[in-house]
Amino acid sequence: MDVITRRRGLLRRRTIVAAAAALTMSAGLAACGGGSDSSSASGEGTSVKVGVIPIIDVAPIYLGIKKGFFKDEGLNLKLETAQGGAAIVPGVVSGQYQFGFSNTTSLLLAGDKGLKLSAVTAGVSSTGKVGKDFGAVVVPGNSPIKSAKDLAGKKVAVNTLNNINTTTINEVVRADGGDPSGIKYVELPFPDIASAVAKGDVDAGQVVEPFLTIATQQGDRQVASNYAGTDPDLEVGMYFTSQNYAKGNAKVVEEFTTAMNKSLSYSQSHPAEARAILSDYTDLNPKVQKAVTLPRWSPKIATESVTKLGELSVTDGLLKSQPDVDALLP
Repeated sequence: MDVITRRRGLLRRRTIVAAAAALTMSAGLAACGGGSDSSSASGEGTSVKVGVIPIIDVAPIYLGIKKGFFKDEGLNLKLETAQGGAAIVPGVVSGQYQFGFSNTTSLLLAGDKGLKLSAVTAGVSSTGKVGKDFGAVVVPGNSPIKSAKDLAGKKVAVNTLNNINTTTINEVVRADGGDPSGIKYVELPFPDIASAVAKGDVDAGQVVEPFLTIATQQGDRQVASNYAGTDPDLEVGMYFTSQNYAKGNAKVVEEFTTAMNKSLSYSQSHPAEARAILSDYTDLNPKVQKAVTLPRWSPKIATESVTKLGELSVTDGLLKSQPDVDALLP
């Protein structure tokens, strides 16, 4: 319990939420305020502000700065932390940030609301391994819930209603032969979900790293890998800019994309360094940091999975029609 209390305090101090994929982003687009914490690359170059969330998903951009990939492209990055995509999306549109990180469903919902966004590269993906992904639905060790279909009719905690976590949970329940229509979703911050599961306030909860490791170390068990079970290549989050900025600053976009792709590839091939960089921008317990499951980082956007997330948004009523994926993707 001390770990959870500690993590709650961290959330308040550093506006940290985690999500996968995740992940921590609201379906709404009203700004909810950004943090003042920032990190910048040393040296001269074109100054670029990037809105990020201080979670495991964005380790590659921190590692890329440390390795000098952005400096090599003539960029001087300043990372500004926000609570989630609800703050980052309008921040990019308004020009507060030149680039940002958000989960894929939030970007699709933003496009449906008329916000002109353009993904510039991939961000974070499922590991594709059921039971060994960076996001999952957990239950108490003695729960009668044994698989995804058993979640039907149950009370399930998620960090945000009507977003990537609800649609992917619904999908794995359907795939397992259950009916997700009776699931009662309860919105709770990630740091509070494991506690709610333990107290019986909810029957199950969807968590991402590091909260997944915290939960399982306390005796919870996984019953569904909602990301990997939806699509083994699920593109949970992406880096993006506004279409207006992209049109007027094509060279900067190209430089950022090149450096970001190097950062993603390097992080994937050097997991020990990616895990170590977490200490630079989070206060994870060393035991948790050592045990967390890292997501998959690839510079290639899994476009079919983005289309699937759009389809699931229509199936679950988040959107009235299939979003224009081509308008979002580079």
